[in-house]
Amino acid sequence: MIFRDIQDKEQVEKPFRYFLGTKAFEQDFSENLLGWFEGDAPWQLIEAEFYEQYEFSLLHERLPEEFSNLTSAESLSWLRDCVEKSFGVKLLERVDVTVHKLVVGQTIRVHNDYIPGEETHRVLIQLNRGWSDSNGGLLIFFNSTDPADINRALRPEHNSCVGFEISPNSNHAVSTIYSGQRFTLVYSFFGSTRAVA
Repeated sequence: MIFRDIQDKEQVEKPFRYFLGTKAFEQDFSENLLGWFEGDAPWQLIEAEFYEQYEFSLLHERLPEEFSNLTSAESLSWLRDCVEKSFGVKLLERVDVTVHKLVVGQTIRVHNDYIPGEETHRVLIQLNRGWSDSNGGLLIFFNSTDPADINRALRPEHNSCVGFEISPNSNHAVSTIYSGQRFTLVYSFFGSTRAVA
């Protein structure tokens, strides 16, 4: 199994439900994956209303053999089970897997990603080389849609993980990149219902 301690640090209920982990992958695997992202990965520039970033889907590209387990049935089932237990929900089999890259000058403004009937939970795995606050690119959680109403700012430390529930309250953003390249592996889950206790 490629995943390690994706939710070992903290579980939080407000302003929306999320968990934090400190070691998503084994160190060698995370370093090799980061090297691929920095090198030959098939990035495409995407421009939208509230962001501009580079991205691609791991489900629609031929992956190097050493990274094929990122989208294996076993890995996706394990991660889905982890999300279900963390949030007390039942998810559909569907999982989308994408990678995002932000470069100098790019930012993601406040949004919540909530679309009824679509993605309900997300797991972010950060893969970044020697990141500090001076690089920018902080993941920011908000109490409301007001950009000044900050609840928490998280540095995208290498191999760390954030899982959160998507709702009308899941307002978040990524601050402007000042230096470096910020990489995030994104697992999107769908169709949850609250589990019966």
